[in-house]
Amino acid sequence: MKKKSLTQVLAVASAFILLAGCGSTKSADVTTESSTESSNQEVSTEVSESADGSEMTDEERAKEVADLIDAIYVQEWTDETDELCKKAKEAWDALTDEQKELVEGEFADPDYFGKDTGDASKDDPLNADDIGENEILVVSFGTSFNDSRAMDIGGVEKAIAEENPDWSVRRAFTAQIIINHILARDGEKIDNVQQALERAVSNGVKNLVVQPTHLMHGAEYDELTEALSKYSDKFESVSVAEPLLGEVGNDATVINEDKKAVAEAAVDAAVKTAGYDTLKDAEQDNTAFVFMGHGTAHTAKVSYSQMATQMSELGYENVFVGTVEGEPEETSCENVIEKVKEAGYKKVVLRPLMVVAGDHANNDMAGDEEDSWKSMFTASGFFETVDCQIEGLGRISEVEDLYVSHTKAAIESTEAVVDSSETASAALEDGEYQVKFTTDSSMFKINEAYDDYGTLTVKDGEMTIHITLPSENVVNLYLGLAEDAEKDGAVLLQPTKDEVTYSDGTTETVNGFDVPVPYLDKEFDLALVGTKGKWYDHKVTVESPKQ
Repeated sequence: MKKKSLTQVLAVASAFILLAGCGSTKSADVTTESSTESSNQEVSTEVSESADGSEMTDEERAKEVADLIDAIYVQEWTDETDELCKKAKEAWDALTDEQKELVEGEFADPDYFGKDTGDASKDDPLNADDIGENEILVVSFGTSFNDSRAMDIGGVEKAIAEENPDWSVRRAFTAQIIINHILARDGEKIDNVQQALERAVSNGVKNLVVQPTHLMHGAEYDELTEALSKYSDKFESVSVAEPLLGEVGNDATVINEDKKAVAEAAVDAAVKTAGYDTLKDAEQDNTAFVFMGHGTAHTAKVSYSQMATQMSELGYENVFVGTVEGEPEETSCENVIEKVKEAGYKKVVLRPLMVVAGDHANNDMAGDEEDSWKSMFTASGFFETVDCQIEGLGRISEVEDLYVSHTKAAIESTEAVVDSSETASAALEDGEYQVKFTTDSSMFKINEAYDDYGTLTVKDGEMTIHITLPSENVVNLYLGLAEDAEKDGAVLLQPTKDEVTYSDGTTETVNGFDVPVPYLDKEFDLALVGTKGKWYDHKVTVESPKQ
């Protein structure tokens, strides 16, 4: 019996995904199939004594564990989550083998704790403290498959660490369900995004580079950048590296060097694993390679069509691209099967077009259920053999090199920002300067009498700009985010009363503010509250100083 798809759970939770440490609206990488055997077993009527002395049947003990598993099968982390994970494992360990087979809930089944996915001790959660001022945070959706986590995600992390010895590499997962699964089953603690960012702040990190292991600029990437925006004022510099396939582009014809590199590396690895010397040899042996991606409803789904275009541009006639979600439509399993049949290939090799070979690769692609890709290709009756390769992109050295190059570009961008900011402040001697003050909104701007300019005061290396606003409607400002401005103890910037003389000779009293400037020529957060008491987030820039 198949469990409810986690896609449904994630869709409900998408509004608070990243701040709670969650992923995107894709299916999570945990085993969600219940044991068909347990549903056919007779329910045990034997009784045993509980901790409080009361008697419980085997079914009741199994239900107790199932309820605990369902309680931690959630996308939001709370203060009780870690303790619930511990209790779920302790309750599971207390069951007999027969009782474990009876565990079944909305998401719970015997495989939650019982499935062997490899040795968790081979994986490094990368959550140590005391790491210095420079951090590279590698953000992944995550996987509960231990071997895949160590080889696919770990492979990327280690490659980045080896190339950047002056930077500390740390990890965050976006799927809280997976984080909870790993903690409960293996006792391995992995940070969600918010926890990782808070850890970086408490560690005194000044320069933060975030490298997503996401395939594309999809929903997860968007949610990640949104979460990071709330921490932009916590670091001197923050830079987000490109995902694996680089920029998306507008239509299926758009390809780039990143997509080409991934296509070449993925196909070469598949060909070698299948035992062929070249792709041409496989084609002559009537073999087609089908790469299965996640799929997405996000506009970035065109990336899969672009990868198909890239395969064609490279002359890979026996290579096809599909997706689990069937988005875009032509990438559905049924459509891919028809394409392979029409091309006349009799042998098929299935392989994930995913960084991690986790639940999708093991179950949706290679599982024994009738709706797995392996089963559907076999059931078509057209192919002589259907083989599966359970290997993620993250363990391919050329793919690791591509991530390393993306991280390097982000570091260079960060260093350029730091250098320009330090040079600008160092070049300014103590005194007053006229500087341009720009914002992200036409509703928040300098008074028209000052033509977008304010007065920057530099003293002992500290910079402050005085801005004069159009009216008295802005009551307070806060250097940071609106949500922090509303917290107890927040230091709000108080208004001054500025007398403005306009070009027609009229005068008006308006509010002005003295705003600390963390750096020049780069956006920073400045929240405001009006007379109605509602705080709003804004991005502002101070630039072009002149005396």
